[in-house]
Amino acid sequence: MRFFVEKGSVVREIWGKGDTVLFIFAGSSAEFALNKAVDWLYFTGRLPADPLGRLFSTVAYARQIVFSPLERAHQTIDKMASIHAAVEAKRGATIPDWAYRDVLFMLIDYSIRAYEVLERELTTPEKAEVFEVFYRVGHRMGLTGLPVTYPDWLLMREQHLQQDLAMSHYTKDLFQQYQKHLGKLRYRLLLEAQVLVVPDRVKELLGFRKASLITPLLHGYKASRLLKLDWFLKSIILPTAYKKEIKDLDQQPGSAT
Repeated sequence: MRFFVEKGSVVREIWGKGDTVLFIFAGSSAEFALNKAVDWLYFTGRLPADPLGRLFSTVAYARQIVFSPLERAHQTIDKMASIHAAVEAKRGATIPDWAYRDVLFMLIDYSIRAYEVLERELTTPEKAEVFEVFYRVGHRMGLTGLPVTYPDWLLMREQHLQQDLAMSHYTKDLFQQYQKHLGKLRYRLLLEAQVLVVPDRVKELLGFRKASLITPLLHGYKASRLLKLDWFLKSIILPTAYKKEIKDLDQQPGSAT
């Protein structure tokens, strides 16, 4: 049976670990708030109403693609494209191509950045493998103007960071929603995690410092994984209402509980 991402791929390793996935979406949540097309995320009202629910929903789609047989992964991607088309029809406008590319680029970039923060530096071929997987997602969705090689993506990613991000009232409101739904302590942890993984351009726009205060704690966290205590720590970091979703992060879709 052919899989969308073959067994043994570093992409499966990245998306098969709950803490890595959380760091991917910590970074994405910061950059999402700056994107010039963030108004599209506000159109349905679902993102500001339940940012954590949206996070886990997006995680579920991405992981379903990464761990599914080829045909099922294609069905999931097609479903995502259909959902976006329905939102466009309801609003009577089209989501810009560059905005679609931005989201895809975030998944590529933060997959690499999160893994390197928590595990080890990836080789250039491994980074190219991450790019190739999400390129195929974008291609299946019918996105235009995609870079076709990893070096091309590096150049376009930098261009997007410079051109497509800006502070807005949506940025401030979204961070207020993060704080509202997480509480003050968890919100502070989110900010420090964001500092760890976001590019310098994002740090600059959000007024982040260069270094994260939780960097010294990472060694202790990595040790907790060896002692199987990391699930307990994740349950402290995220609200108890999402206990099942937190536990599911360390389980490949379709595997036994």
